[in-house]
Amino acid sequence: MADGTGTVSGAEASGSAASILDRAGEAAAALRERYDELRAIERRIDDLGNERVEAAADAYRRAHRVLDSYEEDATGTGDFGAYLTFESKFSAAVDVDDDALAAEAFEAAREAVDKRRLSESDFEAAREALETPGEYVELLEERDDAVDAYRRARRNANEALSALSERIAELEAVTEFADVDPDASVDRLREPVEAYNDAVHAAFESFKREASTRELFEFIERTERYPLVELDQPPRELSEYVEEAEAGEEPLPTLLEYVDYSPSKLEHYVDDPGALRTTVAVHRTYLDRIDAEPLTVEWPPAPADELRYRIKELIPVVSRLDAEEPVVHLREIRSLTREDEYAELRRAAMAREELSEEELTLLASGEIDDRLAAARETRELVAAVLSETDR
Repeated sequence: MADGTGTVSGAEASGSAASILDRAGEAAAALRERYDELRAIERRIDDLGNERVEAAADAYRRAHRVLDSYEEDATGTGDFGAYLTFESKFSAAVDVDDDALAAEAFEAAREAVDKRRLSESDFEAAREALETPGEYVELLEERDDAVDAYRRARRNANEALSALSERIAELEAVTEFADVDPDASVDRLREPVEAYNDAVHAAFESFKREASTRELFEFIERTERYPLVELDQPPRELSEYVEEAEAGEEPLPTLLEYVDYSPSKLEHYVDDPGALRTTVAVHRTYLDRIDAEPLTVEWPPAPADELRYRIKELIPVVSRLDAEEPVVHLREIRSLTREDEYAELRRAAMAREELSEEELTLLASGEIDDRLAAARETRELVAAVLSETDR
């Protein structure tokens, strides 16, 4: 059961992992059973001759259709024309070769109604005589049902195989952290990263409040020189408006307030209310999304060389926010990337972030190897059964 934070407990995760293996084993066993059942039925039909079984079943169905259609009209003192038609059609329906399956039963059925006057008991006798070929109809129906069951079992086994492969991939990803000490403290790395992210958010929000929208756009557009600083660039028509219109001298929060003003009120603040509405209002979503997130350092951070290169691009960008604190923290992080301990701290941070408590426990106990071996063994079993039962 999930705890109050929505995290799945170790016991539940362990049970879930075990159930994947259990379901896969059960699916493989069910597929084997359905396949054997189908093959047994098919062998019975093959021994009898598939065409002969189909022919007997077809004759049985034809005979019953005639019996059901003419019983009321051809019995007693009914319509003599119907009686003659019945006799003709029923004889044709049960006319099978002498060596056909249930040939004697079909002949007995014909004789049961080969009378000048027919009663309900004669029809009943004909139906009783047809019970033997009726078994071939049931046999074909059993085969159809067995085919459906086999296909369902095969589909379930394939789904179980996919689930197993996903589980194995998850376990293999866990084993990549086998050399990590999950109890290692990552505060030395986390603290400067969090401090920088908090500082750059505060600096950017201050800049957005105090600088003009024109200056803000200039800041954003300059980041195009730095591929690793991915701030979304403003739409061209919006950039041109902010550059040329007097309203571009206002801070972004003020410009967004103008959008909500009535036309009459807006006339007191901007020269061309219509231009502001048609240019700024239509790009409200873009403007609302402008924040410092693209300037932050991700957690867990990137490998040392990659992070140093990004910091090299971030420093000149962040320096334009007129705040020293973010730059100080960036330099602190950069210094840390040059230490041998950085790789170990980063790996520990990744393990904490990417692995569940159960997976961390499996790593610490070494049980992860047993889980992975069991999952691989079960996958081999299911794959073998799928291969051996293919039709």
